[in-house]
Amino acid sequence: MADAPQIPDEATVRAEWGDFAWTPENAAQADKVIARYPPGRQQSAVMPLLDLAQRQVGAQTNTQGWLPIPVMEYIGRQLDMPYMRVYEVATFYTMYNLAPVGRYHVQVCGTTPCMLRGSDDVLAACKAKGMHKGGTTADGLFTLTEVECLGACANAPMVQINDDNYEDLTFDTMTAILDDLAAGKQPKIGPQIERQTSCPEGGPTSLKEMVSENHDYRGSW
Repeated sequence: MADAPQIPDEATVRAEWGDFAWTPENAAQADKVIARYPPGRQQSAVMPLLDLAQRQVGAQTNTQGWLPIPVMEYIGRQLDMPYMRVYEVATFYTMYNLAPVGRYHVQVCGTTPCMLRGSDDVLAACKAKGMHKGGTTADGLFTLTEVECLGACANAPMVQINDDNYEDLTFDTMTAILDDLAAGKQPKIGPQIERQTSCPEGGPTSLKEMVSENHDYRGSW
């Protein structure tokens, strides 16, 4: 279960973010997104605009980004949309952060496939680096959240860190990923073992001729 966000004091948030506006580049992108929808359906752009706003906040704060209330209200005004409907979208999807997070938002899947394959070891690696669920490290680098299924069950256990998935993890490989991020390096994205995406470990166990060419099996049936 995702941890409840620790939303900052509203008066402080409004003082800091009450004058939020798109950067010129993001204003152009927002117009492009809204133009995808037919007249009268512009409110359908709320999800991509929330994501764009979260990324702008992230760029301004050198974090993964979050959605202060005044920022959500800004989007509501642009889309002529009741604020509550914007809040409903932002609070429903865990891709939106309702409170500040660190430079790297470490989302550990704790659902059954990942749990059975060692998500406790992944969490232990995070805790060994000073993280605790629902909190951000003192240096502002990492925020740790335990979440529900992220859709990479065949590669369990896995985590999502900002926009990237890291899969087939152990305590040691998770530790190495965190060390690389802390050092400003880009870790290997995807499986941390020798396999391509979610293919079988050690290579295919069937249709092996398809590895190198589009093999025609019809003659063998």
